[in-house]
Amino acid sequence: MAALIILAIIVFAACTADLFWDYQKDACNINIPARLQKPSAQHWLGTDEMGRDMLCRIVYGARASLTVGLAATTFALLIGGALGAICGYYGGKLDNIIMRCTDVLLAIPGLLLAIAIMSAFKPNIFYISLALGISYISKFTRIVRSAVLTVREQEYIEAAKAIGAKDHTIILKHLLMNCMAPIFVQYALAIGSRILSVSTLSYIGMGIQAPTPDWGNMLSGARAYIRGNAYLVLGPGIALLLTISAFNLIGDGLRDALDPRLKK
Repeated sequence: MAALIILAIIVFAACTADLFWDYQKDACNINIPARLQKPSAQHWLGTDEMGRDMLCRIVYGARASLTVGLAATTFALLIGGALGAICGYYGGKLDNIIMRCTDVLLAIPGLLLAIAIMSAFKPNIFYISLALGISYISKFTRIVRSAVLTVREQEYIEAAKAIGAKDHTIILKHLLMNCMAPIFVQYALAIGSRILSVSTLSYIGMGIQAPTPDWGNMLSGARAYIRGNAYLVLGPGIALLLTISAFNLIGDGLRDALDPRLKK
């Protein structure tokens, strides 16, 4: 619940940022006379190496990170979930073909695969979300397939087949609806992982590009000024830590709430 409250505050700040700041003026435009100012009443978290307000950029960076994290994870869940459900329900040669393809994807480090994809496209939010989503499809495929295998032999599935229910109806209405617990848990955990990945890509210059604020490129830009200006990395670093920790704790909480074996 504490993690949920923290995440709600971060999401609220990201959604209402336009009420408090002008995006172009405060988050993007260069203001050299105001560069590297320490935290003060005017700039609560100080200004960066280009004179831009750090608090403003951190809040707008949350918007970019959350957008990519949610988009990439949702894309991976839809594609991987569909493939996993098909593999688990039908089995046979189709299952072998799809699972061997996922084995190939799993053999490639996810971040390396995302970098390879991003090298072929312009680095913007759409392509970053696509690259990070593709790199996570195989994991969702395996998770959903495993969950479907545990319930496909249940009596209510046999009953649905006996009354002539279509395959897609059985998969969507009976199989997946009874496999939501592990899927929800992995979905929450995957969002935090994707947020970390987009920050990593931005840090090495392959993700969201300046002057668009992102926690990764903020940390990258602060490297040369960290000595004597630690606030430049503390702000985006703590924001990244809190957001990822919140999603991980929410995933753990969902596991505890949805797994009947953990209930007394």
